[in-house]
Amino acid sequence: MSKVSSCIEETGGSFLVKEDLNNIQTLTPELFTDEQKMIAKTTEEFVEREITALGEKANQLDYQLSKEIVRKAGEVGLLGACLPEEYGGLGLDGVRFALLKEHLNLGPSSVTTTVGGQMGIGMLPIIFFGTPQQREKYLPKLMDGTLTTAFALTEPSSGTDASSIKTTARLSEDGKHYILNGSKVFITNAGFADIFVVFAKVNGTEFSAFIVERDTEGLSIGPEEKKMGLKASSTCSMTFDNVKVPVENLFGKIGEGHRFAFNTLNFGRLSVGAGSLGNSKHALDCAVKYANQRIQFGQPISNFPLIGKKLADINTKIYVLESMIYRTAGVFDKKLKEIDFKDPDLENSSRKAIGEFMIECSINKVFGSETLDFAADESLQVHGGYGYIQEYEIEGIYRDARIKRIFEGTNEMNRLFITKNLVKRLLKGNFPELQKALDESEANLQNVSYQPNQAHILDSECQILDSLKKVYHFTLSKAVHKYGINLEKEQEICSDLADIAIQIYAIESALLRTQKLIQLKGEEKTKNAIYMTVAYTHEAFDLSIGFAKNTLCSLHTGAELTQNLELLQKVSKKPEINPMELKRSIAKKVIDAEKYII
Repeated sequence: MSKVSSCIEETGGSFLVKEDLNNIQTLTPELFTDEQKMIAKTTEEFVEREITALGEKANQLDYQLSKEIVRKAGEVGLLGACLPEEYGGLGLDGVRFALLKEHLNLGPSSVTTTVGGQMGIGMLPIIFFGTPQQREKYLPKLMDGTLTTAFALTEPSSGTDASSIKTTARLSEDGKHYILNGSKVFITNAGFADIFVVFAKVNGTEFSAFIVERDTEGLSIGPEEKKMGLKASSTCSMTFDNVKVPVENLFGKIGEGHRFAFNTLNFGRLSVGAGSLGNSKHALDCAVKYANQRIQFGQPISNFPLIGKKLADINTKIYVLESMIYRTAGVFDKKLKEIDFKDPDLENSSRKAIGEFMIECSINKVFGSETLDFAADESLQVHGGYGYIQEYEIEGIYRDARIKRIFEGTNEMNRLFITKNLVKRLLKGNFPELQKALDESEANLQNVSYQPNQAHILDSECQILDSLKKVYHFTLSKAVHKYGINLEKEQEICSDLADIAIQIYAIESALLRTQKLIQLKGEEKTKNAIYMTVAYTHEAFDLSIGFAKNTLCSLHTGAELTQNLELLQKVSKKPEINPMELKRSIAKKVIDAEKYII
């Protein structure tokens, strides 16, 4: 493998068209700074000391305890770790944010959801879109944990379709207040939050955002929802009955609340992915420790190949997810560093910084939450009947995991968004590199050939990735040609196309990381990462060929379909591997370490 350089920065969606991995600049966990490692360690120690040590109390709802944990998180600096220096924080930092989210979720996620909600979608709107006065008033107390906050967007009739909210706001006759009426549901931290970021439509049409304080007359909080999981996390409804909000508590301009909401949720999608990474590692730790202790037929069940395969598959998906999360956090961080909080046009500069990698954030959210579901499900299966008993941690991990595929926009809507966003950019002429790839896609696909006897390790996998990008270009071009802007109505096709894009990003992120590991440690010490990357690349490619076939079958019939499928079949004949051999080696590493291991 030729030496990896760091000379070209990524832009949103560029992973779909870049051909030379040697020119992609990427962050991997092996390159964390001492400060970043300290943040991770501090967060882990906090979770162990203040949350895990609570035992069963960490799974029971207690408002006072929740507020106390938030305050303690503020005391050790976790809540201010990603705040701008101008407001007493350590500085805006995307990598630090992802590290915090991951390591908060290495323990019981029910209580950590409370802390995560505070530092994530609770504080982010004020950081990025609040006025200087709003930031000065609220951020110091949010940072030290003496104030708690919540994000109030979802309504009974509007979940993912946030633009259809019914809550209204009208300006009072004296011009001093906005008067809010309506309701919200499923609001995290609502049972005890001191302030709320609330979205409403001014005069019933203009989507806007407000800061509403808890003790405002007319605001009432409903009872706690009885949830499947996250038992220690507060989730309530809210009702607004002529709630008078001072005009100075309006975010930005009237009618721009949708931008604040969607960009906050975009940041939140990276947060869900990073949190899922921590949860998945926790699930694997529980599974492998149990497998080493559980004796059946005179030996630990970790000796059985089918148990080992489960552990290897979980470890591999975590490795890929971890590679994706910190790749995204790294490029995200570069954009955040460009934000100047003294800029009078801060709202627009914040939106541009947060929105650049919205596709990648959606990818991380989908892949992360589904990796967690896989890890939790397989880890529970390793436990057998005991996994179904509350005494064992995996039972709670399994229940708590399910919400991640719904948080911050369902995975279905995120898949649709990925394809819809790309098609919109294409048709507006805003993605010329991808348009060129689509124009040349059929010729490029016909020219695909796998060269044997590659000079460097992972060269075959790089060829497979390149072929998959060509498959994606070909399939997307056929879909866009047939449907144009109406492609977004063909949801099954959009979802399949998104799944191919997700796998491209996953494979490429793993390859980039493993290449760097080879440079740092050499092939011998990187063997486990190489095996995971090879195994994942081949499985993801085969899966993606299936998505492409589904799409082509729905687009064409007759001779044209036959021709397209024959071309796809030709490309799918890649060099084969022995996955059983690779996974047995990966499993042994996991079993010996009794935890996630690279």
